[in-house]
Amino acid sequence: MIILENHSLKEHNTFGVDASARYFAAVSTLEDLKSVMNFAKSNNLPTLMLGGGSNVLFTKNFEGVAIQINFKGIEETILSDDEVLVKAQAGENWHSFVQFCLQKNYGGLENLSLIPGNVGTSPMQNIGAYGTEIKDTFAGCTVLNLLTGETEEFSHEKCRFGYRDSVFKQEGKGKYIILEVSFRLSRRNHVIRAGYGAIQSELENMGVTNPGIQDISTAVINIRKSKLPDPKVLGNAGSFFKNPTIPAEQFRYVQERFPGIPNYPAGNLVKVPAGWLIEQCGWKGKQIGNVASHELQALVIVNKTGNASGKEIFDFSTKIIDSVKEKFGIELEREVNII
Repeated sequence: MIILENHSLKEHNTFGVDASARYFAAVSTLEDLKSVMNFAKSNNLPTLMLGGGSNVLFTKNFEGVAIQINFKGIEETILSDDEVLVKAQAGENWHSFVQFCLQKNYGGLENLSLIPGNVGTSPMQNIGAYGTEIKDTFAGCTVLNLLTGETEEFSHEKCRFGYRDSVFKQEGKGKYIILEVSFRLSRRNHVIRAGYGAIQSELENMGVTNPGIQDISTAVINIRKSKLPDPKVLGNAGSFFKNPTIPAEQFRYVQERFPGIPNYPAGNLVKVPAGWLIEQCGWKGKQIGNVASHELQALVIVNKTGNASGKEIFDFSTKIIDSVKEKFGIELEREVNII
């Protein structure tokens, strides 16, 4: 294992922002990870865990030790004729892992196809798309406790999942490193979730009337590719903002002023699509300097010229937040981690 100094992070974040880390190390074993953590502790330096770099915005250089988790490996344990437990190491690419499961005819993750990032970061924000979230199939994860230096097992309950949220983003933030994640998936009698978003219409376009899990995955991939830019071509971090969830009373007030506002009731709360709010404020396709809101999906902020700084992107997002708050009285929350 080698610890590099003043290492560029441009290739380690999907925005393609040119920032650097004072120290950088890529680790493939728990022993190497502990060694780097000891190096950081002995030099009184902060640490930053990097997965696929798809959920981070560098607004400045990182004056600490950036650590890329490269743990690899997938294990399967057949639980019954109906279920299988699949355990993936944190450094496995998420989409590749989903495709691995589909090739085995394991169901449950197909709606989460083509989400960028690695397996290890998936429980942190309870990634979700098209009516499915990690919490639906999550069985547990192994973490490194940074206080004790020991590994621990986190159950579904202990992770305390919420909408794009978990214990790892709340009181557990900075206290644990996720090493591997386990999922309980179906082997037969798969639950097909085709009723969310444009999945059903895409299946019709595909000529599929009785979809299987692979069909759902293909439909999701087609939809995502039609809406979301490839970060290898145009720097971005996918959805930049969370879809706001507001009290029903507040929603009724907003709906009186904007009768066409889309919504998804959730008990006493109502979820409103952030992309719609942003588009109504005139941001879709709008560019300021090196930064723009994507012309096909207002929820996605892009490094339009490839030369944007993290501060430019952050300031652009602030303008969006302010305009949505002014027009709708709804405050957007950034989904991307700001460094």
